[in-house]
Amino acid sequence: MKKRILTGLKPTGELTLGNYIGAISQMVELSNDENNEVYLFVADLHALTEYQDPNTLRDRIKKFIAMYIACGIDPEKVVVYIQSDNEYIPMISWILECNTYYGEASRMIQFKEKSKGKENFTVGLLTYPILMAADILYCDSDFVPVGIDQKQHVEIARDIAERFNNKYGQTFKLPQPLISKEGVKIKDLKDPTKKMSKSETNPNGVISLFDSPEMVTKKIMGATTDSENLVYFDEENKPGISNLLNIASVISKRTTEDIANEYKTAGYGNFKKYVASLTSQMISDIQEKYNHIISSGKLEEILNKGKENSRKLAYEKMNQMKKKVGLN
Repeated sequence: MKKRILTGLKPTGELTLGNYIGAISQMVELSNDENNEVYLFVADLHALTEYQDPNTLRDRIKKFIAMYIACGIDPEKVVVYIQSDNEYIPMISWILECNTYYGEASRMIQFKEKSKGKENFTVGLLTYPILMAADILYCDSDFVPVGIDQKQHVEIARDIAERFNNKYGQTFKLPQPLISKEGVKIKDLKDPTKKMSKSETNPNGVISLFDSPEMVTKKIMGATTDSENLVYFDEENKPGISNLLNIASVISKRTTEDIANEYKTAGYGNFKKYVASLTSQMISDIQEKYNHIISSGKLEEILNKGKENSRKLAYEKMNQMKKKVGLN
């Protein structure tokens, strides 16, 4: 029996090299395994916990889907959809909210970080992980690929599902987090002590999948390193160089040790040129595929297919839940 795997990305900021290496490429690999059934969505409802310009959000949602496909997601193998196209998920989320304790939601690390120092924040920020639980549970996901910082969200989904099962009888599978090993290693180019994030305020530390080859090269050549001028892997003492080695390793499919041996005494400038060449070529290839997808006009057809598949499962799960809790 196939294992169902689900993941999504919020359409805030632009997709980055970190997203590609940490999430999208892993989904491509997982979807190519005939033992897996992959669901991949744009989490546009989650984006609303903070104000988004409506026109920008609307445009970015379609861009995300097209970029997923350009990065290697095959819509013949993967169910690709937009979260807000499935109107049953908010109903599922509400029933789950009614089976979640305030203390559970308020203890979430993301809620603490986002609400810290703020007098006013939306209730959506508090219930964010419960909507995520609805995304995970409606389709009986077996695994959810996440970074280490998102593991807690899968754990609360399990807790809520287990509580619901105990109250009302077996309804949900208990999902497992699938930690990405490579994605968590891709760091900000300017501050290699933190991950590369599409929401980062310093654009020079983040490589967007929409950056031109010239911009990619400029950012990598300006990446923070150290003064030793020797290329070798040491994340604690040489986080900048180690980050560039990780990027080069993933793209070239060579080991960091192999690359470090080749460039150890070549100087940081030559090493950065190598990483920049690899990265800019890969992103150029992705952009060429992206432009073809946009111009082909097939995006709506792909989204409609994914929407119907997603809605069918959510409708069945919602009715099952409603019956168990006593709703008509």
